[in-house]
Amino acid sequence: MLTTSLPQEKLDPRVRRTRALIERAFSELLTEKGFHAITVQDITERAEINRATFYAHFSDKYALLESSIQQAFRQELEKRTLNACHYSEQNLNALLVTVCEFIARSSGHCKSIESQFESLVETQVRQQIRLLLELWLNQVGSDIDPVIAATAASWVVYGLAQEWSHEKNRPAAEEYVGRILPIVLANLRLKQPGELTGGTHARDTA
Repeated sequence: MLTTSLPQEKLDPRVRRTRALIERAFSELLTEKGFHAITVQDITERAEINRATFYAHFSDKYALLESSIQQAFRQELEKRTLNACHYSEQNLNALLVTVCEFIARSSGHCKSIESQFESLVETQVRQQIRLLLELWLNQVGSDIDPVIAATAASWVVYGLAQEWSHEKNRPAAEEYVGRILPIVLANLRLKQPGELTGGTHARDTA
């Protein structure tokens, strides 16, 4: 049976609470001083935990950053219930708007835009986009391997959203998404309605 939600890490409630304290402290510090200036000691003092507790959850601040980005983007998807819904062009449109807005906010989250921060955002967000697109393609079908189509489309979605986020006089996200939606659809190579059940035979007998 096809799952309709992205995989979630199952954690003990106490672990979740401690992680939430760490991530909240980290988020506050990111806004105040930027990633490279933050130390593990800064995080533990703000979260009011000891260093051993921090290292029981994260190997270093880079692992914490990766986890924070992933969780923040998941939350944005969940706000729109995009991680548990079926494919439609409307849902794809909502995904693109979500990505654009998330990248724009992430770019302004640090006091200075740091290349390593941007790279980690890209890795985590593209992975989440790919997983969701792959789920949708497994539902509706693609003219090519769904994994390949989802991977290619995830690069296109992220790249176009990042380009929009860097524009000084950028249009509203919804307007921009209307322009790029045909490009994303072209990369997904969705099967036409008549192909979902008939496949090649339907085309041969047309």
